[in-house]
Amino acid sequence: MGRFVEGEDRRQSLLLPASLDDYVTEDNPVRVVEAFTDELDLGALGFDGVEPAATGRPAYHPSTLLKIYLYGYLNRVQSSRRLEREAQRNIELMWLTGRLAPDFKTIANFRRDNGPAIRAVCSQFIALCRKLNLFTKAVVAIDGSKFKAVNNRDKNFTVTKVAKRMEQVDASITRYLDALDRADREESDLTEARTSRIKEKIAGLRRQMRDLKAMEQQVQDAPDKQVSLTDPDARSMATSGKGTGMVGYNVQTAVDAEHHLIVAHEVTNLGYDRTQLEPMALKAQAATGCESLTALADRGYFNGEQVLACEGTGVLPCIPKTDTSGAAKRGFFTRQDFTYDAKNDHYTCPAGQQLTKSRRRPTRQDDMDEYRHLTACFTCQLRPKCTPDKLKRFRRWQHEGVLDQMQARLDRMPDAMGVRRQTVEHPFGTLKAWMGSTHFLTKTLEKVRTEMSLHVLAYNMKRMIQILGVGPLLEAIRT
Repeated sequence: MGRFVEGEDRRQSLLLPASLDDYVTEDNPVRVVEAFTDELDLGALGFDGVEPAATGRPAYHPSTLLKIYLYGYLNRVQSSRRLEREAQRNIELMWLTGRLAPDFKTIANFRRDNGPAIRAVCSQFIALCRKLNLFTKAVVAIDGSKFKAVNNRDKNFTVTKVAKRMEQVDASITRYLDALDRADREESDLTEARTSRIKEKIAGLRRQMRDLKAMEQQVQDAPDKQVSLTDPDARSMATSGKGTGMVGYNVQTAVDAEHHLIVAHEVTNLGYDRTQLEPMALKAQAATGCESLTALADRGYFNGEQVLACEGTGVLPCIPKTDTSGAAKRGFFTRQDFTYDAKNDHYTCPAGQQLTKSRRRPTRQDDMDEYRHLTACFTCQLRPKCTPDKLKRFRRWQHEGVLDQMQARLDRMPDAMGVRRQTVEHPFGTLKAWMGSTHFLTKTLEKVRTEMSLHVLAYNMKRMIQILGVGPLLEAIRT
């Protein structure tokens, strides 16, 4: 072959065959998987089968199957069938399992039957990171992202979708009936065959209409007016692009701003983030062990009740306020144009007049106060830019001071939203790339949460290898 690097003859017998350990270097990440799994108390975490049965065929130890999954998710192999093949041909996986090769059904059943325990393993790795004092900065960024479910969009029904499809089917039936009338008036050899095909189409559409009417009733009876046939827990969710909604799940994460580790995560089937601030922030606080924690989030999380719920817990939210009134688009002054004096409890309008608190009416909301000026508005030159009514009424939430304190914190952190973006959005992109930009492999919310925990655990493990290196991480795990 000339001057090329030549391999060994595969037919050559060796007197002393090389051991599997010779093929796995000391800095191979697979050694981290083994060390971390061996240090876990699988029985305390809730894994089934830790104690072997006295009779029957011997089972695989849970540690073996957990190692297979951790290795698979670290190397973007999440399918149980692909893991079965890898266990038979992958030298690293042979080294990790001792040449054991469970079938795909055994591997899949392990993930299905040990969901809470697998999620607890993910929490154990965060506890290891906390023991290494990696969460000293006490700043996390919270965000959510939509992940596709195995449920196809055509197998998801809402009130609007059902009505639109019934309208489409009805229009198709009308079109075929008109075609049938035209065919009856024509005299040719093909008329009978054409008429038969049209009648079959009409019969099929009428069956489809009956199914849609039955589905309409199911949708009306559903608590959230939505039905998914393939994955009953998946929900239709709007995304940022117009007309790009998907059927899937909303994955919430809290990411440490210093080391970009996912300290807390959750999977929901709610298509919005407004109620997720407090639960995610408290989970992040418990995971990091920080008494005081700054939580950065975007405008999608702005909710006065959620910010108020964080008061007194040690969580300091930093979220930009949202203006949903539409006043600026209509050419009116916005809320920011009115200055509040907390000491004297009044607002100053752009014209310099003071709006004072009025007496609460019986029909008004109990937690809202109203401010107004009884005379100045009638002669004010700026009233066309202020209000379409005769009198400007300015409403203030009784706990608005909590939001003002949050805004003051945000003003002292001008780069907060930049830190949030570069902290929390990158892990989502990484996880979706590892998944192959496709859907979850499992169905139902409980199983999807388990699958997401494996993704998060693999992500955090890879981050720790990048931060510390394999050797120091192995030493930290074993101490």
